[in-house]
Parts: sequence; C-alpha cells; structure tokens
Amino acid sequence: MQEKAVILDEKAMARAIARMSFEIVERNRGTEHLCIIGILRRGAVIAERIAKKIEEIEGRPVLLGKLDITPYRDDKKGENDLTEIPFPVQDKKIVLVDDVIFTGRSVRAAIDAIMSRGRPQSIQLAALIDRGHRELPIRPDYIGKNVPTARDEIVRVQVESYDGVNRVAIVGR
Repeated sequence: MQEKAVILDEKAMARAIARMSFEIVERNRGTEHLCIIGILRRGAVIAERIAKKIEEIEGRPVLLGKLDITPYRDDKKGENDLTEIPFPVQDKKIVLVDDVIFTGRSVRAAIDAIMSRGRPQSIQLAALIDRGHRELPIRPDYIGKNVPTARDEIVRVQVESYDGVNRVAIVGR
C-alpha cells in the first residue's frame, strides 16, 4: 500500500481534538451528565485525548469508557468483549468517539451496544475524520476534519500508543 498524502500531522491532530473538545463542552453547556465513550481501538485513544482536554477546559474529569463493537457488528463477530464502561449509561449525555466515519455501520453497532446497557439522555457522535460514503443515515456532531476520498482509498489514523506516531494519512491500495 502506497501512502498518497498526510492529512493531519501531530500538531494538526492535537488542534482538531482541542477544537472538538471545546465544541462538546459548548454544545452540552458544560460537563454535567457528560460521558465520553471511544470505539476500540483508535477511537478509544481519541476519546481519552478528548476527555483529557475537556478536563483541562472545565477543571473536572468526565466519565470515560471504551466500547468493543465486535459483538454487535453485522459482518463479523468477535470472541471476547473488551468493553470497559465503568458507569451506568442511563440518563447520561454520551459522546461516542470514533477515529474515522465511513459507511456508518460501526457507529450503528456502537449505538446498539450502548442501548443494550440502558437508555441515555442522548448519544452524540464525534469523529476525527469524516470521509463520506455513508450507507446509513448517520452524521457526526463533531468532526475533526472532512476528507473526501475514493471508496478504494484507506484513511489510516496512527496514534502513538499503537503506531509510535500521531498522524492521519490516505493510503491507496
């Protein structure tokens, strides 16, 4: 696979996460009842960064969880559920975080997984990259960057904890 372009370098990625964090606080009028849940793997890393930035902004931590959607996917099932949501979702304002939104199927699975745990007050969606090509009527509330892509291209989000670097690139097949 050949790298075509770097979309976000480390600084641009940090700026996008900071902007999304401010938007989340502003739209929710603070952090009361607010929870951040990241879709494993890289969405959970982005969620941690958003939660940390919100804590810097508001001076108090927000609830943070990690969601494994494999048991809820319609295309493949996972053996182990690695979900870590150490709080009830009932009546919470949940911000679901993913690294890239593409067809919307992962988000649908994530919504099913959250709803199976209770009824939140609301579910909002944050995506670091929105690349278009939806198959379901799902739209993020918070977007780090819109990146129009061809269907056969891959958007690769790299985070230091998994990849040793923080950046986003388009890769061709």
